[in-house]
Amino acid sequence: MVSLDWMAELSARIDHTLLRPDATRTDVLRLCEEAKHYGFLVVFVPPCYVREAVSKLAETSIRVGAPVGFPHGCQTTGTKVAEAEEAVGCGATVLDMVLNISRLKSGDAEAVREDIADVMAATPGIEHKVIIETCYLTRQEKLTACRVVLDAGADYVKTSTGFGPAGATVEDVRLLKGAVAGRAKIKASGGIRTLQSAVALLEAGADRIGSSASVQIMQEWLAVRPTEAARAQSRVANLAGSRKLTRRNAKG
Repeated sequence: MVSLDWMAELSARIDHTLLRPDATRTDVLRLCEEAKHYGFLVVFVPPCYVREAVSKLAETSIRVGAPVGFPHGCQTTGTKVAEAEEAVGCGATVLDMVLNISRLKSGDAEAVREDIADVMAATPGIEHKVIIETCYLTRQEKLTACRVVLDAGADYVKTSTGFGPAGATVEDVRLLKGAVAGRAKIKASGGIRTLQSAVALLEAGADRIGSSASVQIMQEWLAVRPTEAARAQSRVANLAGSRKLTRRNAKG
């Protein structure tokens, strides 16, 4: 059972995401402000806006993430490596890469592992999540994908891009959680637009949630738990103030 007694805990589990092709610079900057307000610890933005998001969040502890090989994973490894290196060069500290779905379904698991491993080797010290896009995979392919991700040494198995015909399900999260057996974490994403669905996936074993409806989810939480939410907001504000003071003291 997931404890969601504090807004700080719920918001810390959500990657606040904006990867729509029609998203504007204004939208991205708004996303950053929303992350500050609600206490999200990671934002995901299109690669072309990573540098601007990093600048906007420079006085916070919020991390900026970028997609790699998005959304189909069929780019060459060299292209993915270049994408990853550029994103990190612009300040991204989290990368969510799409595994090569076509290679996986063709039975070439070793090529998929090498693809992931090469991106990771090119960007050491970065948090790496691998999107397996569960909606295209059979049960056995999902298990194979988990094994490949573990063999490559990535930090997370992620369910979906949100651009496929279906997103995260409770059943898939349970399957992936069992398959990784504590050797990697699970991120659920795709179609998570309500507090109920977010909590269900967390209770199923997801360690993180990726959503473009993060604000809506938090507003639902605020509406149903106003007393706890007010106290939690105070904790978030105090934590942010403490972090700023620590940084000032370190500079001084």
